[in-house]
Amino acid sequence: MHLANPLALRRPWRRTLARGAVLAGLVLSGQGMAWEPQKFLDAAHTRGAATEALAQTLTQLIAQASTLPERERLQLVNDFFNRRIRYVEDIEVWGQRDHWASPLEMLDKGRGDCEDYAMAKYFSLMAAGVSEAKMRMVYVRAVMGTRSFAHMVLAYYAEPTAEPLILDNLRPRIELASRRMDLAPVFSFNAEGMWTEGAGARATPAGDPLARLSRWRDVLSKAREEGWWTYVGK
Repeated sequence: MHLANPLALRRPWRRTLARGAVLAGLVLSGQGMAWEPQKFLDAAHTRGAATEALAQTLTQLIAQASTLPERERLQLVNDFFNRRIRYVEDIEVWGQRDHWASPLEMLDKGRGDCEDYAMAKYFSLMAAGVSEAKMRMVYVRAVMGTRSFAHMVLAYYAEPTAEPLILDNLRPRIELASRRMDLAPVFSFNAEGMWTEGAGARATPAGDPLARLSRWRDVLSKAREEGWWTYVGK
């Protein structure tokens, strides 16, 4: 698969945040949300000692990350999941072609696919104090050698019009989108909604966005039960 030049690729990444068309209405509001670490640890306890120990480590890491500059928070969380979770396709882990796991489900299995990595990083960074408005899960077309395939990464925007940093399970290093010439964005989403990428979405489909939104709502529901977010002051 031939990819466009760097300038042509950079524009869709910027459009992901600045000019994306909202496909779906508000999923939940980030205002008044809070992370509940004890609820998360209680949920992990029901899954056995190994999962509870890993959850304790993640909870401590989130507490540490919350005291650091955001760029360092990204690195800590990215490294945690890339090093401790083994990449495995859903069919092997869940017996389904496409299962979106909650962060605790992923920790319990110790395995996950690209969607699971991206969402676990998203929730963990939100728990560490990074605004969800700065983050989006982005479906991309990825190229590896002669192979082109659908993939998901987490994009972080320091400012609304900034070029995003890409957190990816395929590469340990966090890089600017313009350096990821192997990725072409298709559509993106977070807790506030979902956006398409214009012509890029038509040219490089990665599944039905509305079907994906249904799975995302399921993950949000599971994540809330695990203590990853709750409404406060309402």
